[in-house]
Amino acid sequence: MFGKVSSRLLGISLLALVAGCNKTDTGGAIDAGGSAVAPTPAVIQGTCPQVFLRDGTSTYRTYAKGAKDDPTQIIYQASLADTTRQCVQSETALTVNIVVQGRVISGPAGGSGTVNLPIRVAASDGEKTLYSELTQFPVEIPAEGTAQFVFTKSAVLPGGAGDFAKLYVGFDEGPPSKKK
Repeated sequence: MFGKVSSRLLGISLLALVAGCNKTDTGGAIDAGGSAVAPTPAVIQGTCPQVFLRDGTSTYRTYAKGAKDDPTQIIYQASLADTTRQCVQSETALTVNIVVQGRVISGPAGGSGTVNLPIRVAASDGEKTLYSELTQFPVEIPAEGTAQFVFTKSAVLPGGAGDFAKLYVGFDEGPPSKKK
């Protein structure tokens, strides 16, 4: 009799364990806070679009007036290096918080002071542009002539865009565009 009870108890325990593994959860999402009245959507990474630096847009130089491509006339040079992102999914939108690390160096014709770096964040799904915004990001160049900076931007994409969307960050000398 003890053997039948033990095997039944073991069978029920395994059934409960399997049922617990099949319950719906947030998929390992980080709780972003909120309350029972207005819960905050979960932070997700699985379908969070990757951030890419496009060729030719990760460096930016300004020259003294009339001097183009003359290394002795560079006022400053900036570069973008590492990127990361974090996504928050709601029923209607995917909010992507983009973080980019960069560096700016004063050139032979430059000095210390504040410079505005034209940084564009864009998101696309194939040929369709989901988001594009140009930001004039101020960076202070100290007397030493070099500074690191961290650029952050939140982009709101349509809900469900994360699976096929790509994010691009880079310097852009074009005119500022409106959010899409």
